[in-house]
Amino acid sequence: MRYWWVNQNQTYRHEIADGYLWSPKRNANGARNPFYESMREVSPGDLIFSFVDTRIAAIGIAKSYCWECPKPAEFGATGEYWENVGWRVSVSFTPLLNKVRPKDHMDILRSALPGRYSPLQANGNGNQALYLTEVSEGFAQLLSGLIGPEARLLLSGSEQVAPVAGEQLILGDDLDVWERRLEEQVQSDTSVRETDREAIVRARCGQGIFKERVSRIEHRCRITGVENPTHLIASHCKPWRDSSNEERLNGENGLLLTPSIDHLFDRGFIGFENSGQLIISPVAHRPSLQRMGIDTEHLVNVGSFSEGQKHFLDFHRNSVLLRVSR
Repeated sequence: MRYWWVNQNQTYRHEIADGYLWSPKRNANGARNPFYESMREVSPGDLIFSFVDTRIAAIGIAKSYCWECPKPAEFGATGEYWENVGWRVSVSFTPLLNKVRPKDHMDILRSALPGRYSPLQANGNGNQALYLTEVSEGFAQLLSGLIGPEARLLLSGSEQVAPVAGEQLILGDDLDVWERRLEEQVQSDTSVRETDREAIVRARCGQGIFKERVSRIEHRCRITGVENPTHLIASHCKPWRDSSNEERLNGENGLLLTPSIDHLFDRGFIGFENSGQLIISPVAHRPSLQRMGIDTEHLVNVGSFSEGQKHFLDFHRNSVLLRVSR
């Protein structure tokens, strides 16, 4: 379990009420932001302190991994310059009765503040330059002690969350809702020929012309070695939801994978270096991956990729894979 601090001055009302965190992927200028990248590291069971108007207003327990998601409509004009697509994590928040003001307790908290990416300045004011940052277990324990019994109860409850207990977790199924809406837009776009619209829609499920084009480059599942096309899906490296219509049908934007491997790849639990080395996300549940055919004990190289595939895999590593390089 890990511990996080989130600044929610702008979005607290919506995120607390509907149970989530949402951030853009990058700054308005396109630069990486370590406090948005942190979203990719959250795992079910992690504990999150919500900081609003100088106080810890709520404590949350993460109920999902991060997934790609459009900016919530309820934000309205808030974050007008944020990207339209960002990261989302489902969280069960509990508003606190004892809303501690950290600035009043810096003599206790100061020694446990991280040297880098600290949520508090030396004078006790919040560091509003960040959104989500990790704090140590020691800092979390000190803060919980200041809040009192309600924090300790939530802390013990967080420790009981089992990341593999599917009934306790939120799965990020609104990805499917989002893609269906995009599919409807394609179907109603009369500027695209009807046969092309059908091919683009079928490509979303890894079938049709897209699969035929991927099959000219790929001949088996890179992980399991399955060759029978009946059991393979043409999986987009740059997800269908993020791609242009041309990219959705580009054979070099695809790999042939079995359904379970396609799921892991699409949700960012695995990825590939250009060299062919398999990447396993630090947040992935390795026993589950092992059962799904992933060798988690050794370095795995799945072979070379074309230059076109490398281009699309770069997007996957930067915008889908649940990994942060600091």
